[in-house]
Amino acid sequence: MVVTSSIERCIEYYYAINKFLSDRKSPYKAIIAFSGDKEYGGRSLTSSIINDFPDNTIEKVFRKDPYRFLIVADMFQTGYDEPLLHTMYVDKMLSDIKAVQTLSRLNRSHPQKHDTFVLDFANKTEAIETAFSKYYRTTILSNETDPNKLYDLITTMENHQVYEDEHVNSLVELYLNGADRDRLDPILDACTAIYKELDDEGKIEFKSAAKSFVRTYGFLGAILPYGNSEWEKLSIFINFLIPKLPSPREDDLSQGVLDTIDLDSYRVEARDSMSLVLEDANAEIAPVPAGRAGGMVDPEMDLLSSILSTFNDLFGNIDWSDADNIRRQILEIPGMVSKDERYMNAMKNSDKQNARMESERALQSVIFNLMADNMELFKQFNDNPSFKKWISDLVFNLTYNPDGTPFETTANK
Repeated sequence: MVVTSSIERCIEYYYAINKFLSDRKSPYKAIIAFSGDKEYGGRSLTSSIINDFPDNTIEKVFRKDPYRFLIVADMFQTGYDEPLLHTMYVDKMLSDIKAVQTLSRLNRSHPQKHDTFVLDFANKTEAIETAFSKYYRTTILSNETDPNKLYDLITTMENHQVYEDEHVNSLVELYLNGADRDRLDPILDACTAIYKELDDEGKIEFKSAAKSFVRTYGFLGAILPYGNSEWEKLSIFINFLIPKLPSPREDDLSQGVLDTIDLDSYRVEARDSMSLVLEDANAEIAPVPAGRAGGMVDPEMDLLSSILSTFNDLFGNIDWSDADNIRRQILEIPGMVSKDERYMNAMKNSDKQNARMESERALQSVIFNLMADNMELFKQFNDNPSFKKWISDLVFNLTYNPDGTPFETTANK
């Protein structure tokens, strides 16, 4: 969706985008939407005249080929629920409830949509953050990040000599060639032994830098075309190494380092990148774990069948070497995650957003621990965003319970 500031601009965008698509010999076309009529180029135009079909059919037509772009002036800016919408270009000043209503057009779920993207030419991030903060309990702004900070983090890690290039290259080569976990662990164990020899300050500094590197690289790698194979290899290696490193104390080792990462600016390709996490308490209902009250068996069997059915529908086409073992492990994972002490503590003593973060951390730990039994599951979790999102949502929706009681089914008792 392209959101424009006036009907005239809307028409100009429409003709420019369609010309650009035609020049590129693209099979796709745009649809225009505005109310009333407008004098343009010596003609009185309406959106139905330009589109050559009635305005009341735009929603249905937009879902069909060859249409991929919807150019609007006020129309469809609010109250339009189309799950296919993924990207929005904003060339109009937005504020308050209009900002929330406009950007929220993208906030409709679809099985094949796992993120959204807004490219805003007109508004400052502060104005958008202010608008959303009035209507949602939690707003997280990830504003500006400097890619050069990755070099600083790498330097910090290398100063402690926990790993060498040979460790990184050997592990990544083995991993990409499908090696079993028992061939990866000796490399990681050797690095962990060096880490354990560091003093507490050194451990904190190295692990903080490591966690910040994978987090920052994962973010920047999604929006900037680095093409840096060394960073990619190091990211894979560090992701394997971090779960092996014991913490000198229970606090968040990344605290402080992240403050310096997220507040420095970058202007490579994006001026601002913003993630607004919208917490709507009425949107999710946590299921009642089996065995807590009533003792009925059928609902639990329905739950397990539903999980397996959804798994088969979404990921049954993957060539699993042992699909039955994968299904068994998926049914066991929620119970394993729900018994994580930090996750249980977050459910009881923190808000839902922090509990979700601890759920995802615990899930990643469980997946890493399962690597020895099933490398396929780890690879899908690590490399397939659709699978990772599905299992992350599944685990949290099943296990989240404010009293912290672990989730159990007959699959994991």
